[in-house]
Amino acid sequence: IEALAQGGSTTAQRRSWAAQAYAHTATYDGHVARWLSTTGERTNAGSAPDSDPVGPDEADPDAAARWPETLQASLSLAMTLRYGENPHQHAALYLESEVPVSGVVATARLLQGKELSYNNLADADAALECVRRFEAPACVIVKHANPCGVALADDIAKAYTLANATDPTSAFGGVIAFNRALVAGTARSILARQFVEVIVAPEIEAAALAVLARKPNVRVLACGSFGEEPACLDVKRIAGALLVQSADRDDLAAADCRVVSKRPPTDEEFRDLLFAWRVAMHVKSNAIVYAHDRRTIGIGAGQMSRVVSARIAAMKAEEAGLSVAGAVMASDAFLPFRDGLDAAAAAGIRAVIQPGGSIRDHEVIAAADEHGIAMVFTGVRHFRH
Repeated sequence: IEALAQGGSTTAQRRSWAAQAYAHTATYDGHVARWLSTTGERTNAGSAPDSDPVGPDEADPDAAARWPETLQASLSLAMTLRYGENPHQHAALYLESEVPVSGVVATARLLQGKELSYNNLADADAALECVRRFEAPACVIVKHANPCGVALADDIAKAYTLANATDPTSAFGGVIAFNRALVAGTARSILARQFVEVIVAPEIEAAALAVLARKPNVRVLACGSFGEEPACLDVKRIAGALLVQSADRDDLAAADCRVVSKRPPTDEEFRDLLFAWRVAMHVKSNAIVYAHDRRTIGIGAGQMSRVVSARIAAMKAEEAGLSVAGAVMASDAFLPFRDGLDAAAAAGIRAVIQPGGSIRDHEVIAAADEHGIAMVFTGVRHFRH
């Protein structure tokens, strides 16, 4: 209407409006195609008449209802970024059509700081997805997509102090996430202890924002209340294709675990085991997490050997001056040999939580009993590549 009032539309305007119209109808058509291809019987029209395929529909009776034959993604440009993972790469942030309005980094409000980078967003998302798993006041510090310190406490100020103490060297220049509103005292503590790239919390109190204003380059994000976890798909790109899976979830409780050692965990050990288990879900495989009193003591991440991850977790604890004696260990996948448990025992671990399922489970259980370690199996694996 404005264009017509000024004498008519330009070619650039018509091109832009046409693009918006086609994007809108493409999204609608994509929803229809997805509904049609996941409702009712599949025809397998693409198979030869005499073929006898063994596909996902046969292996999984619910596959036809779960996965459409074609997957149309509807994404809208939210912002362009300075660069990607490296300065020579171009990057942008696109939002899904059903992105949550709060509780996620993608729609968080930038209250102060420099422009967000590709790595800032990736790390902030990793930190926020981890911290939202805890009901008690929690702090998660992430560096290079891995938690380097996680703690629960009576308030977020203490949780931050404990999380930072896990690995202050790695925390330097990291991303800090909270599951409670950030207050001035905690903001002062952060600035006094470390250099930080991003701070994200459901809300940032005005007094805390005034404190953080002394460091205007620090990016401060308010994500809003968490609510339900987004029911989104996890997507990874490989050459010429996308790997798509349902998001990893876990509501494991003590009653869901199977005690396999002679000595069962104490109530305090079980509490720490479940805490360490939830942290391990967000650590790159092979993941080993040492924890005590609802805080991480050492984290071993992204190693090709699980026993090396266990040694790194012990090394991190020693470097930070933290005692592993009496701590618990979580492993995101089963311990394939007893050497990982022997390394944990040598460091002072007293209880272990792991999926189980190795052909050498009996050897690992025997090792636990030799060391007087309590061990439970979850029957659930949490690889994170």
